[in-house]
Amino acid sequence: MLYAIIDIGSSTVRMAVYNINYGKIEMLMKKKHTLGLAAYVKDGKLQQSGIDKLCNILNEFRDFLNDFRIENVSAFTTAAVRNAKNSSAVIDELQSRTHIPVRIITGDEEAEFDFIGVMREISAKTGIIIDAGGASTEVIYYKNSAIEKKTSIPLGALLLHTKYVEDFLPSSDEISDMQKETIAALLTLKDFTGIKITDICGIGGTAKSMRLLYNNIFTLPDANACMEVKNFDEIINRYTRDQQMTQEHIVTLLKTAPDRLQTIIPGIVLINTVCHHFGADHFIYSDTGMREGFIYDQIINKNKL
Repeated sequence: MLYAIIDIGSSTVRMAVYNINYGKIEMLMKKKHTLGLAAYVKDGKLQQSGIDKLCNILNEFRDFLNDFRIENVSAFTTAAVRNAKNSSAVIDELQSRTHIPVRIITGDEEAEFDFIGVMREISAKTGIIIDAGGASTEVIYYKNSAIEKKTSIPLGALLLHTKYVEDFLPSSDEISDMQKETIAALLTLKDFTGIKITDICGIGGTAKSMRLLYNNIFTLPDANACMEVKNFDEIINRYTRDQQMTQEHIVTLLKTAPDRLQTIIPGIVLINTVCHHFGADHFIYSDTGMREGFIYDQIINKNKL
């Protein structure tokens, strides 16, 4: 069965088409638009200009699905719409203008789907998973292959850039401000007090771009998924606005993170701060996550496919 998943995130809007057979999924293709929806939130409300651009993207996706006779579609949105004061009105407008039903995923649901997706790909029975998005970061602590604690903090790469960074790349002072806010948010997680873990698993677009940049800088194979936390400060310092950047450094960034030039360093600052907070030595990227978890939980299990 062909099934399309549309994921309306705070930074990107993605559509992936899967072939689902006998409980197994195969991704056939994906399309992505870098919209930066979180940047269209003003005074707590998603602005009409952002809604209009999102409708244009969804209508493009709808036309594609109609052409290829793909009738099974699930669309969901996360923090950018979830946290907006006008979220209900936004969902109603998306439905009326695109005829695609869009579901708001709660922070708890997002963490749950992240966990289900990742646990099908990793062997560690105990650990921490983080999904650093554009406007929120999900943190899951699991033990004996079961969730012990999960939460969503209202901080993400795009949100930090929008709030603190005046240019494409952050200054030293702006990096310090982002670190302070991230630490303050982590200190509110009383249920996570005292948890220390050697390896943290990261998922999502920020972690993916970070992996590409890391492997390029440290001359590692493209397939490498394990990053040493002690090296993150070097990456951040290399791309700090008020530091000297070589042409080689600039070329590396442009080649590896062209869609995330504004958000990649704030994202690394956030991830680096989370890793230090939990005492992690390694950050390991996983290519599966919420979309796959959503498919297994909401489509395969519920429909017994």
